[in-house]
Amino acid sequence: MTTTTVRKRAATGSLLGLALGDALGFPTEFNDVPTILAKCGPWREMELPTPAIVTDDTQMTLALGKGLRTAMDMGVLGPDALAEPVRAEFIAWNRSPENNRAPGNTCLRACDLLERPDLPWQDASQIGSKGCGANMRVAPLGLVPGLSDEQRAGAAQLQSALTHGHPTALAASDLTAHAVRLLAQGAEPTGLVGLLRSYAYENRSRYHERWLGDLWTRSQDPTPEHFIARGWDECLEILGRLQDAVRTASPETDPCLATGAGWIAEEALATGLLCFLLFVDEPLTALRRAACTSGDSDSIACLTGAFAGAWLGADAWPTQWADRIEYRGDLLTLGALWDA
Repeated sequence: MTTTTVRKRAATGSLLGLALGDALGFPTEFNDVPTILAKCGPWREMELPTPAIVTDDTQMTLALGKGLRTAMDMGVLGPDALAEPVRAEFIAWNRSPENNRAPGNTCLRACDLLERPDLPWQDASQIGSKGCGANMRVAPLGLVPGLSDEQRAGAAQLQSALTHGHPTALAASDLTAHAVRLLAQGAEPTGLVGLLRSYAYENRSRYHERWLGDLWTRSQDPTPEHFIARGWDECLEILGRLQDAVRTASPETDPCLATGAGWIAEEALATGLLCFLLFVDEPLTALRRAACTSGDSDSIACLTGAFAGAWLGADAWPTQWADRIEYRGDLLTLGALWDA
């Protein structure tokens, strides 16, 4: 399995796919499907814009990836080792003049608070927000090698909680990283939704206190287990809808009608996965379907690209697309590091 993962270069494929989906969906976000078709022509023929500019989805994925690289260079990955470099990368992103791609208000508010040295990160976390900003950026944690299941899950939830502290944002981030990991390792897409549902049931009442600290006390929940179970239950509900949609949805119909518009974390996961699963061996068609949606098109396509690239590897993406993507050098550097 390791040989296959190295040969297909799953990390490079996933990061490139994420950015390509992001760039393809950037011009169509906030548009309904008839408007997109009028602007872009038939959805199966959508072309990558020139220049291929990405959004905050890719920018924050790179911020997480760089923070993760710094943390792992210091030794065994733990909560303190991860939180500080990722916090620093998120603050740098927030301050950057390139942070001008319609970023979400939750990320901006949280990153402003993360700058306060007197404030524990749990107080910066937006405990009521489950926006898709939590899991649009989490793919690196499904791609980096050498983590235990506990490290991967805890880190996925921690990176979400730095900005989006709602339990559904935490669970959806954990599921997204797990899905990317499974696909990178060669799990069959036909069984993926079942594997994710099993994972959600197994983790339903597990609060990662080592990674999250007392985050749950900012909510109105009576116990940490009650807090996290709320998130897993919402994810289980959407995974049930996804399982139905994979069997019944027409590829010609807006996927958002089946699994949601993707503005919130669990819907972004489900609709991104639906687009991938409708076109498992046609990655560009999957990206185009995701970009031609009535919801959060760039985030949905970003996730679709991460899943497709993890499954198919770097060769999934035509050179004439991959060579033009913004931040190509940064994406290839992280991909090569984790594919090695």
